[in-house]
Parts: sequence; structure tokens; C-alpha cells
Amino acid sequence: LFDPESAFTMMSRINSLDVTCQAQFSELSEMKAAVSEMKEAGQTLGDAVDSTSENAAITSQLQTFVSKYNEWAAEFEATVKGDGVLAGTQAADISLYELRQSIENRFNGALDGFRGLADLGLTIDPTTRLAARDTSKLDSALATNKAGAVNTIDEFSANFAKSAGLLTSASNFIPNRLANLDRVIDYISENKTSLQAEFGLGDPAKTSDKVANALAAYNATYST
Repeated sequence: LFDPESAFTMMSRINSLDVTCQAQFSELSEMKAAVSEMKEAGQTLGDAVDSTSENAAITSQLQTFVSKYNEWAAEFEATVKGDGVLAGTQAADISLYELRQSIENRFNGALDGFRGLADLGLTIDPTTRLAARDTSKLDSALATNKAGAVNTIDEFSANFAKSAGLLTSASNFIPNRLANLDRVIDYISENKTSLQAEFGLGDPAKTSDKVANALAAYNATYST
């Protein structure tokens, strides 16, 4: 760049990109780990519920799953909105969407006369995007068609775990985004001296509290 002001602006942008990518790498890595935990939660639900389970035990297992899901959704819905660290990150948006859709899938239990978990009282609130339960619906389903209700839960559990597993599988959304971020971080790190020689120091990156926290987590985990 022949214009010194443009060169300074370029380096300022590189400084900001460096910080942003590190913060996103840390946050998305946490999401990847959390998606793996959700896969385990789905598998655990299916393993714990069968035709011999007492109704109270089935209700308890569903509540445990819902609590785990809501903890996950509440944490990561916030990070993709507004000034969240992962705002505009497709891998994060798709992960939230896919697991939400898995809960709302109306085909689970179709062979047993159910239209998904909604017929067992488990739905997604359209405003909060958290899971909500109507225990009266579950009680009714268990009273009238327990075998079908159990099959519906087991079918959902398997599909939910599969969806979560795909999100973190090699060459899929989250690993691909992490790999891209890692390449940018490495490039800037390896070439920062030459970039500064060409463009100047630029302004230091300005960070929000959320980005600063994610950056601190990145430095604590990945810096050498």
C-alpha cells in the first residue's frame, strides 16, 4: 500500500482479526466439547429408558435431559447473538439449529402413533428456544401407550445423538471452522513481524468484555 494511512488501517484490521479469531477458536472449541456432551446426554436417555422402566423413572430421565439441553442452549444461544463471540458464525448457528430441530422432529415415534416428542409434552419455546415440558401429556402417553412412548423416546435419543455426533465429526461444520480459524491464527503469528514492517504497528485491537474473556481463555489454553 502506497498510502501510509491505508497501511495503518490494514494493520489495525489484522490486529483485530487476530484477536477475534483467537476468541472464536476458544469459544467454538467449548461448543464442540459441549456438543459432545449433548451426544452423551442423548445416548444416556436412550440407555436409561426401556419397557421395564417405571413411569416416574422415565419422567425423571426426560427432565434430566431437558435440564442438560437447556443449560447448553442458554449458554450458546447468547454467544451467537448481538455482540456475542460467535455472532455470524455458521458452524455455531447450525449446531444450535440442528439439535433444536432434532427435538422438534415430528417423525420420531410415527410407527407407534406419535408425532414426535411434542406428543410426550416436550417442545421448544419459540421465544426462548429452550425446551419446555408438559408433564400431563407424558403421563397420558405413558398411561395409554407406554410401549409406544418408550419407543418414541428411544428413537429420538438415537437420532439426537447421531445429529450431535455429525456436527463434531471430521470435515463437518465445527471442525472445519476450527481448522480455518487455526490457519488464520498461525499465519498472522508466523508473519506478524513482516506484516508490521510493511504496514506499521496499527491500532491495538479493541475488544468487548465477551471477546476479552474468550481471548483470556484462549491464551490460558493454547499460548506457549
